[in-house]
Amino acid sequence: MTRPLRTAAGGHVDRSQVLHFEFDGRRLTGFAGDTLASALLANGVHLVGRSFKYHRPRGILAAGTDEPNALVTVRRDAARYTPNLRATQVELYHGLCAESQNRWPSLNFDFGAINDWFAPLLPAGFYYKTFMWPRSAWSRLYEPRIRAAAGLGRAPEHPDPDRYANRFAHCDVLVVGAGPAGLAAARAACEAGARVILCDEQPRPGGSLLTQSSAWLDETLQFLGAHPEVTLLPRTSAFGYFPHNLVGLNERLTEHLAQPQADQARERQWQVRAKEVVLATGALERPLVFPGNDRPGCMLAGAARTYLNRYGVLPGSRAVLVTACDEGYRAALDLHAAGVAIALIADVRDAAGGDLPAAARRSGIPVETRMTVLGTRGRLRVNAVRLQRLNEHGQPEGAARSLECDLLMMSGGYTPSVHLFSQSRGKLEWSDAVQSFLPAQAAERVRSAGACRGVFSLEAVVADGKQAGAAAAEASRSSETQPAPVLSAPEPTQRGYLGALPHPGGIPHKAFVDWQNDVTSADLVLATREGFRSIEHVKRYTTTGMATDQGKTSNLNALGIVARELERPIPAVGLTTFRPPYSPVTFGSFAGLARGALFDPIRTTPIHDWAARWGAVFEDVGLWKRARHFPRAGESMDAAVARECRGVREHCGLFDASTLGKIEVVGPDAATFMERMYVNNWSSLAVGRARYGLLLRDDGFIFDDGVVARTAVDRFHVTTTTTGAPRVLALMEDYLQTEWRELRVWLTSTTEQWAVIALQGPKARLVLEGLVAGVDLSPTALPHMGVTHGRICDVPMMLCRVSFTGELGFEINVPADYGAVVWEAVHHAGQEHGLTVYGTETMHVLRAEKGYIIIGQDTDGTVTPEDGGLGWMIGKKKADFVGKRSLERPAFRTPDRKQLVGLLTLDPAVVLEEGAQLQEEGAAAGRRPIGHVTSAYHSATLGRSIALALVAGGRSRVGQKLNVPMPGGPVPVTVSSPVFYDPTGARLNG
Repeated sequence: MTRPLRTAAGGHVDRSQVLHFEFDGRRLTGFAGDTLASALLANGVHLVGRSFKYHRPRGILAAGTDEPNALVTVRRDAARYTPNLRATQVELYHGLCAESQNRWPSLNFDFGAINDWFAPLLPAGFYYKTFMWPRSAWSRLYEPRIRAAAGLGRAPEHPDPDRYANRFAHCDVLVVGAGPAGLAAARAACEAGARVILCDEQPRPGGSLLTQSSAWLDETLQFLGAHPEVTLLPRTSAFGYFPHNLVGLNERLTEHLAQPQADQARERQWQVRAKEVVLATGALERPLVFPGNDRPGCMLAGAARTYLNRYGVLPGSRAVLVTACDEGYRAALDLHAAGVAIALIADVRDAAGGDLPAAARRSGIPVETRMTVLGTRGRLRVNAVRLQRLNEHGQPEGAARSLECDLLMMSGGYTPSVHLFSQSRGKLEWSDAVQSFLPAQAAERVRSAGACRGVFSLEAVVADGKQAGAAAAEASRSSETQPAPVLSAPEPTQRGYLGALPHPGGIPHKAFVDWQNDVTSADLVLATREGFRSIEHVKRYTTTGMATDQGKTSNLNALGIVARELERPIPAVGLTTFRPPYSPVTFGSFAGLARGALFDPIRTTPIHDWAARWGAVFEDVGLWKRARHFPRAGESMDAAVARECRGVREHCGLFDASTLGKIEVVGPDAATFMERMYVNNWSSLAVGRARYGLLLRDDGFIFDDGVVARTAVDRFHVTTTTTGAPRVLALMEDYLQTEWRELRVWLTSTTEQWAVIALQGPKARLVLEGLVAGVDLSPTALPHMGVTHGRICDVPMMLCRVSFTGELGFEINVPADYGAVVWEAVHHAGQEHGLTVYGTETMHVLRAEKGYIIIGQDTDGTVTPEDGGLGWMIGKKKADFVGKRSLERPAFRTPDRKQLVGLLTLDPAVVLEEGAQLQEEGAAAGRRPIGHVTSAYHSATLGRSIALALVAGGRSRVGQKLNVPMPGGPVPVTVSSPVFYDPTGARLNG
């Protein structure tokens, strides 16, 4: 047999650009436009890897993303090392260095191939049965050896040095797939006035049209490329279909370049929200299941035709075609015309009377029907195939014969690619005519067109694409959210064969269904014999369809075998679940820019730089950097906090509260919305007043809190906890968009628009008097919880009379750009009044002295308003609010619920540990605790330690003694009120 070579001309490669590359250290050449797979075949390389479990020699089976065998590692340098890439999708570039995987010491001689000799002892599920004893040996002995013997490429050891970008996009119509159906849909939608995004995983649009010359393809691409409302995305895979027509796309930007620019992103992930989606994802050719179908040189017929017509590569010199559909004949005819000897077309069907079989016979190609394959021969590449005729009952009979060949093409029919439609939660229905599942009832605004819905002839595919594109454009102009109607599929133009080919020995060994995971027909039969009936269970027991190709070539054949063994129709057996990603996506693409310092972006307030200059020690609160305390020379944190606390209580203190979450709730129904969200009454709140608001989850537990100011009849300024802002806004949006869509309310996050300067202490009013204009600061004009607007330092200001310290307090809200200037002015004005700058640690002590809780510290997700001592906040006459019905549960009224109380240690110098458990006095060691400490500090104001705790039946225990078990012995405490300082609120009222 002669070595496979290039054709003299043809294909979509540039023969003037010769590219040099390496495969396993061997220097080879290819052309610009080649894939690694096509270049290897052009160099006579068919052996490209070893299988997962048995280490059997494996060659190139397919030509696209459905390739299960040709997984390689591509190495650019020590850091740029990418395993498990499909050679069929790796575009050739000068200097490419690729390595085969899962072999040792070499690809030609792999010691792991000894597993193939023991294949009868390693059936599906053998590890479940074999490695049960001793149980302790699994992680220590079995697992490391199994992982070393089986697997794919090695994981990279160095950090990924490349950049990854991301982009959000909107369009009227998103078309997935740029084959004839997708191109026709995109053009029709564009001509109807729609904004269109068209993506395809191939570097060149055209799909099946790339295997032939097509003037229509050239003209359509020229039209779409020149149209301003069309975005063409080649090298872009649609990997996931998510709710509300959100489709994830992965665009490969530099993988095909020999020397990418240093600042160029390697990949870009698109999150596209489309009004309408057209899926034109085509169909995947099914292999046939027979013994030895995995030898290098066994290839899908459509793949062989692709390598010939798209890349000008002769994948063999003498070929045999085994087919169950007319479409397979196209490959034989094209290879025959290119000079490849076609030894035989062995058709599985009873008859082959269509135009293509007739053309093959006219070309002198031998055609025989009712044929099956008994096996293949060859060590590292197929060199012969054994065939046998089938009788009228479909059983092998008569003498078997052997034909020499170096290329065995097979075609079991085509399986519509319904992965994305299924991911969108669309319902699939079995079609006996097409012998596959087809899209039926859509759950999103999506249409399927072309081969992915069982339409196969080129003319019908183009017409179907035009219809889908025009209908999608029309639907995109409507606000209706109804899914697309179900379209009836036209009569199929091809069928195929499902399951294993008939074999005289019954179910043969080494007839592979899933090439990548080494799952054979015998494994599937074993699974049914051992009691598995659901295809999902069979899938997990055998691992068929669970490899990186997600069962693209194996799922339906596995389904056919299981259905036949169970003697049940295929729809009754079920279908495995299609999950994203459709094809593997790099971790870097998902991470995008969120790496290193950008993984948790550092957020700073407008006062951050000033605080840093004044020696602040910062802590991370969520994503924010907050000043924890401001130590002076030689001061410990405890000493600095004590000094800051005394300064606030005796004079006044300045605190940066800019990190508080801030949400503007605006609209005619804003008060109604607030009534429904929060436990408080809001309709009665006057403009220019504020109220402490409490927000629950729908299960009745405290979710967040904050001061809410009514700044107009239709406007509320809502503050949240620092870390709670995103989740509060998300909860509000969720209810507004799904439950109360009739409300005329708009939500806007304003957290970073306002700098908030908290001025607290008995002299706070004196500091402000000389700075503000147009504001009466007297207690009668601006009482506690009053809100007003004016100017400070000639800057517009919203001033709130609120306090989180228990002292007279003001929160100065100014635009963030003026935050630092106003802060410095207030700080300067406060010097003559003994002003102290304080941080979050002091804030914690001051609020704990007043018994003010912090969500997430003094609550743990199981605290109700009554537990936290906040039951008084609930509007008694409110008809409803989030969590109201849950508060009626009997479990929320039991007397032994944990309630927030204060704790005083008998030794005032002892500060309890936060999280420490509490036991009743005299309880035996190890007895179940009755509560825990939530906050604990030393109070410089009170001259002793204080603590807050959640204690079972806590308020009924005030005055009781409890113990805190500690390694040095129990610490006795007394249960008290959680308000340790100024219980009457005299200082708060100023």
